[in-house]
Amino acid sequence: MLKINTLNYAQEVCYNGTLVIKAFSSGVEIGSCNWILNGPKGDIAYLSNSCFFSAHAMAFDYRSLRGTCALIYSDFSSLSDTQDIEDGDNYTDPTSDKLLPPSSFQDSDGFNLNSDEDLEEKEKLVFICSCAIECVKDGGSVLIPINRLGTILQLLEEMTTLLEASATEVPVYIISSVAEELLVWLNIIPEWLCKQRQERLFSGEFLFAHVKLLKEKKIHVVPDIHSHGFLKNWREPCIVFCPHWSLRMGPVVHLLRRWCGDPKSLLILEDMENLELALLPFKPVAMKVLQCLFPSGIGLQKVQPLLKTLQPKTVLFPEDLRLKTNFSCEKSFSVSYYTEAETLKVSRQKDSSEIKIAADLASQFYWKTFKKEGINVNRLKGKLLMENGRHHLFLDNDKKTSSGNSSLLRCGLLDSNKFLAKLSKMGINASMERGTDDAGSTNVRIVHTEKPYKALIEIGNTSTAITTVDANVASILYKAIDNILDEV
Repeated sequence: MLKINTLNYAQEVCYNGTLVIKAFSSGVEIGSCNWILNGPKGDIAYLSNSCFFSAHAMAFDYRSLRGTCALIYSDFSSLSDTQDIEDGDNYTDPTSDKLLPPSSFQDSDGFNLNSDEDLEEKEKLVFICSCAIECVKDGGSVLIPINRLGTILQLLEEMTTLLEASATEVPVYIISSVAEELLVWLNIIPEWLCKQRQERLFSGEFLFAHVKLLKEKKIHVVPDIHSHGFLKNWREPCIVFCPHWSLRMGPVVHLLRRWCGDPKSLLILEDMENLELALLPFKPVAMKVLQCLFPSGIGLQKVQPLLKTLQPKTVLFPEDLRLKTNFSCEKSFSVSYYTEAETLKVSRQKDSSEIKIAADLASQFYWKTFKKEGINVNRLKGKLLMENGRHHLFLDNDKKTSSGNSSLLRCGLLDSNKFLAKLSKMGINASMERGTDDAGSTNVRIVHTEKPYKALIEIGNTSTAITTVDANVASILYKAIDNILDEV
């Protein structure tokens, strides 16, 4: 846990001076995020389960993921979808009213933000709470293992509203060692909540109903089932929210053993992959079990329009979803498929890096242009550092640019023909032959001088070497080369 760093909303952090990390709301849960990792050679977006509309969490901030070099698509929620999407499906004008129910509205990119999915979620909440109230009226208790925090908060709000409307008095318990702290924390993070919740803050209302319910003592928050307050106030039938959704740890194990044989009691679970296995330790189970599935990701029909809007250069898509979505006609980005525990190589999108130089320092540079190479060169002495994912150039105070008293440097490949012509003008007889260097390269020219100076000059791709027994001869030949090469 000591290795875990926490981030505030919209906070930008840098890892090892090289990687800049940003988090953006995914809309699935309070604090759930998609990520952008920005480095010197490009940026990568990590797209996890996301929802365009949420009744509690901030909406999916997909606009911040636009235009990245690569995008890793990691929303596997559509694996359970039975409908496959062919390339080109759902590319009808996204602003067409024919595609939307009367109650829906869209954002500027044509994504449906308040569709029948929101209505369906509301209907599910009402149905679940109605079943719970009918259960307690019949003398049974309701057990709700805590899974997604936002869903639990909405169930709590809807449950207490219906209890009050039906004039049913039944205790509601939240059993968790972190529940009290968590419920307080929820009142100080409006930036992670949806706009409707944020508007409550400015109007002086509570962000969630649990604050009022706690004050009115309509819900009881206790750290564990052995606490004095819990044992003192405990009565049945009741409604209990507690961990853990796996049914293998926490207070849910004790309470499930207590009520599993009661046919009047009700267990409410979010969709579980293997319900029979989950309930195996508690068999025989006579209590009623209600499973519910809430939106937790991007539907298949929205995958292609979303990626087309985000416009990454490369999309890394799960192999498991390959047969469900066809990108064969997609030309705006390339698609590669990844599988678990296999390395996937992605071509680098940026061949060069940017460098940050102070304006006053840059104005003092004296650029030398090499037309043949198409580059500008300046000689300087300083420090090159990496900070916050960017290169920074800091120059020495005493030598900010090249000056007259510094030794000259030469740049470029020595032209052997020009060199022979220069030696001829100086009255030096020379001949040239091909040779090989230590690495075995044959692109080497060897120049022999006989009269009046005897020497051997080896011209390679990266260097020129003068070999002679007379230092004065070496100096003369160096000056000949110096006049041919460009000065830096």
